[in-house]
Amino acid sequence: MKKIILLVLPFISIYSFAQKPINKTKQTPAKPKLVVGVVIDQMRWDYLYRFYDLYSSNGGFKRLMNNGFSCDNTFVPYLPTFTACGHTCVYTGSVPAIHGITGNNWWDKNLNRVVYCSEDKSVEGIGGKDSVAGKMSPKNMLVTSICDELRLSTNFKSKAIGIALKDRGAILPAGHSANAAYWYDSKNGNFITSTYYMNTLPNWVTAFNNRKLVDSLYKLNWNILLPKENYTLYASDDIKEYESKPFGKNQKGFPYNFSEFIGKDYKKILTTPQGNTLTTEMAKAVLVNEKLGKGIYTDFLTVSYSSTDYIGHAFGPNSWEMVDDYVRLDIELGHLLDALDKQVGKGNYTIFLTADHAVAHVPEFLVENKIPGGRTPKDSVLIREINTAIKEEFGIDSVLIAALNYQLTFNKATFQENNPNRQKIINRIIEITSNIEGVANVFELKNAANTTLNSTIKERAINGYFANRSGDIQIIPKPGYLEGYSKTGTTHGSWNPYDSHIPLLWYGWGIKKGATHRETYMTDIAATVAALLKIQMPNGCVGKVISEVLE
Repeated sequence: MKKIILLVLPFISIYSFAQKPINKTKQTPAKPKLVVGVVIDQMRWDYLYRFYDLYSSNGGFKRLMNNGFSCDNTFVPYLPTFTACGHTCVYTGSVPAIHGITGNNWWDKNLNRVVYCSEDKSVEGIGGKDSVAGKMSPKNMLVTSICDELRLSTNFKSKAIGIALKDRGAILPAGHSANAAYWYDSKNGNFITSTYYMNTLPNWVTAFNNRKLVDSLYKLNWNILLPKENYTLYASDDIKEYESKPFGKNQKGFPYNFSEFIGKDYKKILTTPQGNTLTTEMAKAVLVNEKLGKGIYTDFLTVSYSSTDYIGHAFGPNSWEMVDDYVRLDIELGHLLDALDKQVGKGNYTIFLTADHAVAHVPEFLVENKIPGGRTPKDSVLIREINTAIKEEFGIDSVLIAALNYQLTFNKATFQENNPNRQKIINRIIEITSNIEGVANVFELKNAANTTLNSTIKERAINGYFANRSGDIQIIPKPGYLEGYSKTGTTHGSWNPYDSHIPLLWYGWGIKKGATHRETYMTDIAATVAALLKIQMPNGCVGKVISEVLE
């Protein structure tokens, strides 16, 4: 019996030692208390340096550039360069061919209808006036985000929250397992969410909405912040016929008066710098009320500034409005950094700043300065002309059913796979489209790998191709040409550097001071954050760690 006791006691001693609770008061290895991802919707890389002298020393851009790390040659590696794809790529390290977000909208060949990137008809909106605005979730995104991986690594003890004016700018970055995502409902001026995340708004969000900040911000109106001479150095005339008039046909230039919108029209705020102010205030409220960066585990906050996109579309890169917006955005970013220093502590957080895409110059601006540019026909016109031609030549009605994302989609109901003239019809569609002024290349997407095409364009088209959510024919415009959805303003979506060359700044915990001109990609961001946090990269990630950034 004594022999048995002698054999058992050592086992009991070892087992007891193994069962002692882990003292989780300090992370091993060391990590930042908070990671903040900032996406500037529609920011060109050159805005960092073009407007550098206008930025404040205590603003955001100079603090990040002079005290952090800048990747000055960062590109979007796929087509099309649109908002939903970009936000998804930044946080997943993946491309549309894998993550499935092939545009803001796409023609879904399985559902046989247009699908919005973050739509989810199985959920309900919380806090909004427009029921459609709240029926949103990340379910259409097929991979994890870096926020999901952080949550997984801590057994869901970390918090991940996304905010933006645009639903897709809040939802897709925060990932599937996010604690919350909040976006703006332009029907009532509130930040809202959906039942995907919660059943009622937190009290602090309700209190934030009850402040009616939009009405207060409208009272500020919009006039230039700097002396007039600054704008003449960086932009063309204040009033141009090719600029849109988002505040009404009679408001053609500075100053803009918003008094008529107070208490009535909550959508106009989107196309003002005050939209960025609203976003910053919401970010600060999240930091305080959710106590981000105050716990044992690293938290993640994703912030997307959407108003830059609305203003950019309406006025273009060489407008007084765009110059003034970035001067004011710089101040907002400074306020965000101040809030992070106060709430989390300087040196305790890591922040990166990038864009979901950049933007083209207004074509008419290019032409008046003797640079090639123009607008191709509207998608609806293009479909009508092609369908008419194919019906006359081959007797098939409505061969095309959609034109989205610089792509044409076949109508499966009328254009069958076994059609004996199928290849002749496809070749004719390509021929018709190729002859349009402003079109450089047209090819069948599923055969992109075998198409005679520049290798960069080919790779980006392949990276963007997800068969059931992409079109069948890809159109590549000539440089400076836009799809003619409007006669004013500008847009994005192409492979060209003006649409795909984006900023990428790093700052804070674990980040070196410096810069690189080595070519890097949007897909590398999530991989680098994963390396910083020493966690698994997202499950569709194809990016590589930017090792120069990390200490």
